[in-house]
Amino acid sequence: MRKSVHLLFCLVSCLLLVSSFAQKPAKQSFYQLTVYHYTTAEQEKVLDNYLQNALLPALHRQQYKDVGVFKAIANDTAKEKLLYVLITAPAVEQFTGVAAKLEKDAAYLQAGKEYLDAVYTAAPYSRMETILLKAFHLAPSLMKPNLQSAKKERVYELRSYESATEKIFRNKVHMFNEGDEIGLFKRLNFNAIFYSEVIAGSKMPNLMYMTSFENMDERNAHWKAFSADAQWKKLSSDPFYQKNVSHIDITFLRPADYSDY
Repeated sequence: MRKSVHLLFCLVSCLLLVSSFAQKPAKQSFYQLTVYHYTTAEQEKVLDNYLQNALLPALHRQQYKDVGVFKAIANDTAKEKLLYVLITAPAVEQFTGVAAKLEKDAAYLQAGKEYLDAVYTAAPYSRMETILLKAFHLAPSLMKPNLQSAKKERVYELRSYESATEKIFRNKVHMFNEGDEIGLFKRLNFNAIFYSEVIAGSKMPNLMYMTSFENMDERNAHWKAFSADAQWKKLSSDPFYQKNVSHIDITFLRPADYSDY
């Protein structure tokens, strides 16, 4: 009898232990989004050469496997052109060590010489900014898209949602997570790359997320379906989630040929 009770106790303890591990939330990733602002074809050429032949190989050697490089589709006609580099890490502290490792990487220093040694009268960009982000707890890591089209046809949509106050911002984040806006995007196959809150950047309080599509026509069809979806109509009309976004920026991007996705 005692033996049976002991075995039962062990079984229950094991089940509780397994359950506690199963319910433990996944660790949230951090993202670093670097934005290069430039104006000329010569600058773009230097940036491409640096990123493709120096920075990305060096980041891969540092075990940053999925590095995204994207250019704004509007670059063709815009005076100020934009190029985005996205890297991900399990801890924000890792980003601070990247530069120190690059300075000791002989292959990187040689391959990136044109960019690294540029003189002030021929800088490869007019401005560079860095945005640090933390993944939402219900979308804790980067998701590489399942796309079949050529990279030159793809559309990556980067959205930035600002809120009037920190409390209102938390409400919009709640809408994505507990409100299941993330689930809605998933059900409608938006091929999301990440969902995140900005923890350091020029626009705060702010969240950013990126979705991806085979082409612009598919993008437009997906958003039409989203707007008509019953779940979205119910969610967007919920009194709890009203007026939680004060400003939206939308940037359409295409991946560089050498981007990891």
